[in-house]
Amino acid sequence: MSIHADHMAHIAANDPAGRRAALFRESPLDMAERWTLAAARLFKPSRLGALPGFAKIFTEELLSPNYALPDPERALDNPPGLAGLVHGKLTLETLLEAYRRGLYPLAHVAPLKWWSPPQRSALLFDDMHISKNLGKTMRQHRYTVTFDRDIERVIAACAGRRKGRWHLTWITPQMMRLYADAYDAGHVHSFEVWNDRGDLAGGGYGIGYGAGFTSESQFTNESNAARIGMTVLNWHLAKWGYRFNDGKLIGPLWTSMGFHEMPRAGFLTRVAEAVRAPGKPGRWNVEDDIDTISHWRRGERPTSPLPVEQPVRERNMRDQLADA
Repeated sequence: MSIHADHMAHIAANDPAGRRAALFRESPLDMAERWTLAAARLFKPSRLGALPGFAKIFTEELLSPNYALPDPERALDNPPGLAGLVHGKLTLETLLEAYRRGLYPLAHVAPLKWWSPPQRSALLFDDMHISKNLGKTMRQHRYTVTFDRDIERVIAACAGRRKGRWHLTWITPQMMRLYADAYDAGHVHSFEVWNDRGDLAGGGYGIGYGAGFTSESQFTNESNAARIGMTVLNWHLAKWGYRFNDGKLIGPLWTSMGFHEMPRAGFLTRVAEAVRAPGKPGRWNVEDDIDTISHWRRGERPTSPLPVEQPVRERNMRDQLADA
């Protein structure tokens, strides 16, 4: 399995431009499908109430473009978290500055938009949860996890089709290339989960800024593969002193792993603290084995060079809710 991973990394290292050109593309038919599904989603009855907000932002910014990043605390209530439009070409420098302010870019179709949701899904590592079934699967030695070994394939898979779901993705070729550039600069990191046949069973990627980290997307081809990779990632983030893993919006996967929603103001405070810490530069490697990580229990900490604090009152409140 490690031989397979090394081979894939060798291919990517020898022809990254050609590989990206082959993987980071969208056919005219796929583009038409994306635009059609995005329009259908926008005009769903449940989303019609957001149209005035979209119209307000579009009118104000298209008539008087503001190339400065918007204030995340002034994002709209409806649609929840819409903060502004991305004007011109989105550069790596602007992308990184946006994350340092608690913003992220997302759009199924142009124009690209800045978002800062009123409730942010984030994992504080004292809350990390590994279910008994997941821990058992991790100890069966069926999977190997690597970091930063095949970013192109991971991004392409995250943008790919999902069984039983409409194919509407925000990971367009433009975004693929941008996050790949951020990977080259050492800011974006991927995790890959390989099965015992050497196949890519799951993976994901995210972006670091100081000691903050935002998970962008994940995919899984086998049950629990993405959960295993994300658990290994969270272990290392905690060990390396990261303050949190930002999941943007809450969902079943995040809830099952211990992510919680926190108000925008509280999240922005944590971001401001995190960007002042160094994080871990350069390419990442997995430093601990899956069996050890599978025994991680809530409240325990891998050895970390940076203290990661969580208010006792907040933790006690969560304990009370969990026990209720």
